[in-house]
Amino acid sequence: MKEKLLLSVQEGRISHAQLFFGNEGCGNLALALAYAQYICCTQRLPDDSCGRCPACNKIQKLIHPDLHFAVPVNTTKEISSEKKPITDHFLNPWREALIASPYLTEQQWYELLGIENKQGNISVQEASRIIEKLNFKPYESDYKVMIVWLPERMNAAAANRLLKLIEEPPSNTLFLLVSKTPEQIIKTIRSRAMPVRVPPIDERALTEALKERNNLTEAHAGKIARLSNGNYSEALRLIENESEQNDYFDCFCQLMRLAFIADGIALMNWAEETATLGREQQKNFLLYAGRLIRESFMLHCNAKDVVYLLGAEESFAANFSPYVHKKTADEIHRQLNLALAHIGQNGNAKIIFTDLAICMARLIKK
Repeated sequence: MKEKLLLSVQEGRISHAQLFFGNEGCGNLALALAYAQYICCTQRLPDDSCGRCPACNKIQKLIHPDLHFAVPVNTTKEISSEKKPITDHFLNPWREALIASPYLTEQQWYELLGIENKQGNISVQEASRIIEKLNFKPYESDYKVMIVWLPERMNAAAANRLLKLIEEPPSNTLFLLVSKTPEQIIKTIRSRAMPVRVPPIDERALTEALKERNNLTEAHAGKIARLSNGNYSEALRLIENESEQNDYFDCFCQLMRLAFIADGIALMNWAEETATLGREQQKNFLLYAGRLIRESFMLHCNAKDVVYLLGAEESFAANFSPYVHKKTADEIHRQLNLALAHIGQNGNAKIIFTDLAICMARLIKK
């Protein structure tokens, strides 16, 4: 993939619209930035940009006059709906966040803006601003590069406004769309971009990176890499929030023990307490529970070589795994995914977790 991108620049066959897509944390935004830097670099090497020329320095600081961004935003305390928020209002925090980590997640961006309980969007006002910027000729580079992060957050009005520009852009204009859920992008936009699939980070490479950059042992880094499933952002979150993982572990153990003894009143209390967590914590708990079910099932199947459990998880799973046979594991997984979907749709958390607790009691006893 990297070789194809390099070759497209070297042979002058750069597609005017490209869609870098992959799971969150795979590095698609980092790759799009590196590609933009290679295009703008004035002293290109055969396999990378030079990293030293004025163009590279400006790209690395995100201040190159021919590099533009459009990202999902929303109203904040400082930017009201009357001001019609667009990316330009948030350029400073965007640059700081992206320089700190090109593996920035959507939720981290919203939390930085203080809009974690809202959905960011790319509005028709943003589309108008994009058109305005790209109508100018390049200042310093041969190309003007517009990176649109999360184009799936673009509304229909914005997509219609940009459609003609993406289909027939001015000369030497390049759109790099960076998406984690390309199927949610409006079809008329998606169909006009050349797809560039970015796979999850290789487990061995991720292990080495975590070991070197976070001072972890080989075994610890390997387990984190396995648990994060090629998602660098998730790997960092696991390292930074190991105490939070312990809370999820305690919550999961409590649910399963109460489900085993079928203590209805205690299960209702568990559901009520779990419902007081924040939405993101609720979703993270359900994802964590799904992982422990998967690992316990692998233990049940005697596949210890592919089980990655940390600390107390290992001893708990050893005792729990006899109850996680195939039919049980499949149904528990289905119930956890159903709860996750309902939480994501802003359902009533108390009802969702009450239903989950009752289902767990039925399944574990079976």
